[in-house]
Amino acid sequence: MSTQLAILQVVVPLLAAPLCLVISRTTLVWFFALVASIISFFISLSLLIQVMQSGTIIYSLGGWQAPVGIEYRIDHLSAYLLLIVSAISSVILLAAKTSIENELPNRKRSLFYVVYLLCLAGMLGIVATGDVFNVFIFLEIAALSSYTLIAMGKDRRALTAALSYLLVGTLGATFILIGIGLMYMATGTLNMHDLSERLAHLSDSRTLITAFSFFIVGVCLKLALFPLHWWLPNAYAFAPSIISALLAATATKVAIYILLRFVFTVFGSEFSFSVLPLQNILLTLGLVGILVASTLAIYQQNVKQLLAYSSVAQVAYMMLSLGLNNSTGLIATLLHLFNHALMKGALFLALAAVMFRTGSVQLQHFAGLGKQMPWTIAAIVIGGLSLIGIPLTVGFISKWYMLRASLENAWWPVAMVILLGSLLGAIYVWRIVEAAYFKPALTTAQSVKEAPFSLLLPTWLLTLANLYFGVDSRLTITVTELAAQSLLKGPL
Repeated sequence: MSTQLAILQVVVPLLAAPLCLVISRTTLVWFFALVASIISFFISLSLLIQVMQSGTIIYSLGGWQAPVGIEYRIDHLSAYLLLIVSAISSVILLAAKTSIENELPNRKRSLFYVVYLLCLAGMLGIVATGDVFNVFIFLEIAALSSYTLIAMGKDRRALTAALSYLLVGTLGATFILIGIGLMYMATGTLNMHDLSERLAHLSDSRTLITAFSFFIVGVCLKLALFPLHWWLPNAYAFAPSIISALLAATATKVAIYILLRFVFTVFGSEFSFSVLPLQNILLTLGLVGILVASTLAIYQQNVKQLLAYSSVAQVAYMMLSLGLNNSTGLIATLLHLFNHALMKGALFLALAAVMFRTGSVQLQHFAGLGKQMPWTIAAIVIGGLSLIGIPLTVGFISKWYMLRASLENAWWPVAMVILLGSLLGAIYVWRIVEAAYFKPALTTAQSVKEAPFSLLLPTWLLTLANLYFGVDSRLTITVTELAAQSLLKGPL
């Protein structure tokens, strides 16, 4: 069985999805989906342990060896992302039953878990596969599932948000597919390992430069890099609360994985940063994105939208760190993939609890909730402190590595922008704290109670993880350093 883990990682949620349709009771279908996600988590944990002990795992589907057949290739980076996605999915599903029963009618609930598992399978498939066309296929599975999940939101604006995401996602997928087609035209292969070896001899090819350009633009649309982010705030704001948490904690991380995989191990860092001005592009968009998105977050009245703009800023932090083009910057990017998943997972689950009790996540409805929902608001405060980068939280670890990477290049202005971004983060987090603790409760909300345990448990699992990995970061730093080393080696 251990030799089949690479494929089982994807097959388990993929096969579990349609089986949800034959389960009639909502509680059973939720439990079935939760078990499937937890199995995926334990598989990903086993894969990470195997990779750290024995190196890269290669699994050939159907016994057909690459490049003729399709292979799954699990290295430190992919094992790390598989663990993030499956772990966050499992924790979020713990809260799904209570939240979904509050936000979706009974007729949609079984369908919700079907599409949720398809989305999970798509994201896991993107990370596990070693075939570039399979990346596109799994990307579309995840994307189509995401559009459906967003459209399930009870606010009618969820349909508009899903349509906007669909249009942008289709544009991004088209760019990615054109890039893949041009790569195939230039090399005659779709296997990542084979592709990386052949592309190394084509660095002056106009076809390769065009393929790289199309591919990068398409991925940047998917990961919501400023100014290609316009689809994200409404998608997060009007989706069901559970889906907001899932997308914020995992979707952009998988898109960043695609960028890292192709920049470093398919095209190669020398081509990406020397032949093309990728460094200047990432630095410029990262710096502007941090300042603009953080400023826009300050003025939002919908807290989901506030955190959505914060996510745009956090993506900009990761792209800025990548644009520093040194090993510390790459480690900072990889660390923030994990740390930001913990932050946003905790924050959006806490918002799911607020939505459950108040029916709204408008900032005005947070008035007085510090006393009425102390555990929920405390989780938001801790998640907010992590976003700012306060010591003893995971956010501090990420910001520390970003500052180190900037100073290694002697780029003091970049370090100042990182600190300014944290200051802007403090302002929009303070707006939530001020409303919850320093404003009187609304007269219509006098009977608001603390969220049920089924929502508090997963919220605090991620909240405590923000604190634990902020104090003891040995595991995350070890894994990210190994992943960074494997990326910097170049071709697969």
